[in-house]
Amino acid sequence: MPHAPLNTMSAAVVMPPTVPLRDPAWRTRLFWALAGLAMLWPMGNLTEFKPWLLAEPGALTPALHFVGSFFPPRTDADFLTLLLQETWRTVAMATAGLTLALLLAIPLSLLSVRVLSLSSLAGSMALGPGVLRQGVRWLLLVLRSVPELVWALVFVRVVGLGPTSGVLAIALTYSGMLGKVYADILESGDTHATHSLMRNGAGRLQAFFYGLLPQNAAELTSYTVYRWECAIRSSAVLGFVGAGGLGQLMDSSMKMFNGSEVASILLVFMLLVWLADRMSAALRKNLA
Repeated sequence: MPHAPLNTMSAAVVMPPTVPLRDPAWRTRLFWALAGLAMLWPMGNLTEFKPWLLAEPGALTPALHFVGSFFPPRTDADFLTLLLQETWRTVAMATAGLTLALLLAIPLSLLSVRVLSLSSLAGSMALGPGVLRQGVRWLLLVLRSVPELVWALVFVRVVGLGPTSGVLAIALTYSGMLGKVYADILESGDTHATHSLMRNGAGRLQAFFYGLLPQNAAELTSYTVYRWECAIRSSAVLGFVGAGGLGQLMDSSMKMFNGSEVASILLVFMLLVWLADRMSAALRKNLA
């Protein structure tokens, strides 16, 4: 059977597909952009969001004067000693609160994870474990729904002013956050190893430590360090209601319009956040 000449076959050139000059979905994108603006407009009116007021003459003058007082930051020995003490108190408050939150969040997250349910291996979860899992989910929802500031106001009435109320407030709110996210992380990973261990007679804790934890350790650690960073920032807010730490020091400086002290406190917060970020990166690198 005769074959086509090689030069004839090579002469056939496949033309590239025609690239449209316009985005084919531009109408859909434009529609949803306009719909989003239409929904944001009443929200802006409801919140009385009027950024054009900043352009009025003299509107920013008090704020600029206060910001101008930030420089130079206060660096005398007496204030730096006090700042160091309150920084240590803030870090201790955040660390103690997060530790208590972990003690509550870890068992609650394991109880709410469907992957570790023996009855779910056969398909649908049994009624008893299903009710327990849903109840734990609702408990985590309640804990994280109440802001730590509200918990702090409650505990200030119970234990009085001081870091104890801040520690308890962070513990309760962050236990709900950590438990919920831990459960989501554990359920979103590969469950084949965990189910294999449980089908071959392993217990729930064994399946967790040898199946779920190794593949999710880096993500769990990263989120935990991030929450520790958030707890440091929360402790500053709690200081405004009498929980002590840098927040209470900043509250007194703000009331006295002492911008140099506020600037020094903000620089310390930036340093703490940077250290938390470096710690998170180092832990992820070691666990990768």
